[in-house]
Amino acid sequence: MSNMKADISCQMLVLGAGPGGYTAAFRAADLGMQTVLVERWSTLGGVCLNVGCIPSKALLHAAKVMDEAHEAAEFGIEFAKPAINIDKLRSWKDQVVGRLTGGLSGLAKGRKVQVVSGVGTFLDPNHVEVIGNDGKKTVVRFEKAVIAAGSEAVKLPFIPDDPRVIDSTGALALESVPEHMLVIGGGIIGLEMATVYASLGSKITVVEMLPNIIAGADKDVVKPYFNRIKKRYENIWLETRVTAVEATPAGMKVSFEGKNAPAEPQVYDRILVAVGRTPNGKRIGAEKAGVAVDERGFVQVVDTQMRTTQPHIFAIGDIIGQPMLAHKAVHEGKTAAEAASGMASHFDARVIPSVAYTDPEIAWVGVTEEEAKAKGMKVGKGVFPWAASGRALSLGRDEGMTKLIFDEETDRVIGAGIVGTNAGDLIAEVALAIEMGANAADIGLTVHPHPTLSETVAMAAEMFEGSITDLIPPKKKH
Repeated sequence: MSNMKADISCQMLVLGAGPGGYTAAFRAADLGMQTVLVERWSTLGGVCLNVGCIPSKALLHAAKVMDEAHEAAEFGIEFAKPAINIDKLRSWKDQVVGRLTGGLSGLAKGRKVQVVSGVGTFLDPNHVEVIGNDGKKTVVRFEKAVIAAGSEAVKLPFIPDDPRVIDSTGALALESVPEHMLVIGGGIIGLEMATVYASLGSKITVVEMLPNIIAGADKDVVKPYFNRIKKRYENIWLETRVTAVEATPAGMKVSFEGKNAPAEPQVYDRILVAVGRTPNGKRIGAEKAGVAVDERGFVQVVDTQMRTTQPHIFAIGDIIGQPMLAHKAVHEGKTAAEAASGMASHFDARVIPSVAYTDPEIAWVGVTEEEAKAKGMKVGKGVFPWAASGRALSLGRDEGMTKLIFDEETDRVIGAGIVGTNAGDLIAEVALAIEMGANAADIGLTVHPHPTLSETVAMAAEMFEGSITDLIPPKKKH
């Protein structure tokens, strides 16, 4: 360790206080390490809590309430058109975030984790310099470190710098509701924000360069969602890209090319750019610490204990690679803290579930049918349509489906896709089943409560086995 003068010394330094970072810091403190947590935001929680997962779910809940009120007319309950107080809605969303960030602050204090506010960069393998918002510099000496510095939204270089062009952070700020909104990118973030703004009254156009929206999910489970938004949105242009954007007084003038591109430029009041996220690996001075970063900005991790090329420095979350998901970062953060304290912990999750909190929700885990077949695996599937679910029908939402993928040789479940109400909550059962090596009988013979959406998981397993009684079995296996 160098003799550089330091303002603070600690056993564990965590760079970044998102879900992965604060988990690593709190676990390290619980294991007896003197811990410093460096965060550029004024509150803990990172992108996820401040301008990501949490505020978006609050707004999506509000959107769902409005949609359900409108659709209740189908079963005889009619409401007047909702009066939207955008300031009050924004304030409520901010209160949700504030309660959680305040809670994290209390947890940090309770564990005696020292929070240093500002942007941290490495000076050498044992020192980080933190520059606060007021320009004040603080040097922290550490014995071990966890890099949890996350990612940022990708910017498109040909789009002018204009307040009418926003990323997900700008969309969540909810400054106003545009009449016409273009969403560039048909992934999870863009479509969740489209869900919110469509419910608030915006006319939505989605443009996606790939042949499908939500490219990582099983095509079968995306289809019911696609069919729903096709009726609700102004346009969904697949295999199409934006080629030029011009700022005009009347709006943002956008040109397109591709399979479904309109011949003439279109004008929008607001453009949401949601084409993915890029890691912050090149912004933390990693090379000064002897930590390898690839050309894309991902910090290189060399083992399942989350170590970097510098053995006493660990890295977790978005900054080490896909999938960029908070729940992955949390588990990696716990592993890194435990490994740093000398425990034999490893991150070896078989699967990591993904969820799009659209309406309906889409969730998937493990391999998709296409991926399994591409790997040459002998696979079977069990598909249960929610049109045969009493609970789904009683909710007035029967478009969903539960699809399980099995290894034909072992009958073990290896993947799943669910589309429908609360799909994100339902997918956890299948993640556990895959983690535990469960087969179709294990799932089907587990007594599920009736009538629930959760029993569609058991019924999908029964569809694969051929033992289903709620539908005609597709085949007789046993």
